[in-house]
Amino acid sequence: MIEPARATRPRGETYGGQSREERTADRRARISRAALELFAARSYDDVTVAEVCARAKVAKRYFYDHFTDREDLLLSVHRQENDWLLAGMSAAAPKEPDNLDALLRPMMTALVTMLAEHPDSARVIYINAPRMELRRRGVLRKNAELVGRLVRRSVPRPRDRLRRERLLLALVAGVTEVIIDWLERGMTDDPAVLADHLTGFAAALLSGAE
Repeated sequence: MIEPARATRPRGETYGGQSREERTADRRARISRAALELFAARSYDDVTVAEVCARAKVAKRYFYDHFTDREDLLLSVHRQENDWLLAGMSAAAPKEPDNLDALLRPMMTALVTMLAEHPDSARVIYINAPRMELRRRGVLRKNAELVGRLVRRSVPRPRDRLRRERLLLALVAGVTEVIIDWLERGMTDDPAVLADHLTGFAAALLSGAE
């Protein structure tokens, strides 16, 4: 008796219950997670690709399927973590705030809370990312543009657009420096107090934007 033909999958399509695409995504996620932990704990020059792969439990040959080199990995992780932080601030911003304080306070609270709860992310975003001066400037501009879009919910359109853009850049750079100081001090200050200070700082700058 002839057995009915059975559907077959291409060799390597599934393994351990995961498709090829799922295994690829899982390896990239593990590499990024391992890099985040290592770059947060040690300086960039002290972390090797081999260490990242060992921590991620990924063969070194797979590393180069996703990243060109160690610097490319750091840039990717930095971008990923900064985007995560911006998304959290955006989600916290009320759609129709009654005033500037009502807009800024939940944003700053989300910012500080997320960093306090994820210190590895905080260090990679703000401290342990050397050789990234051009990237840092681009991130500041990107973050300033996001804040600018959000404050339109409470602050009227400026008469001097260039002045507003520069003020937003100064605001984001100032907030960044305050957060770096907080991180370097061991994040021992009350996050609620820091959020309150950042809210007041931002409100004072933006209320005099015209």
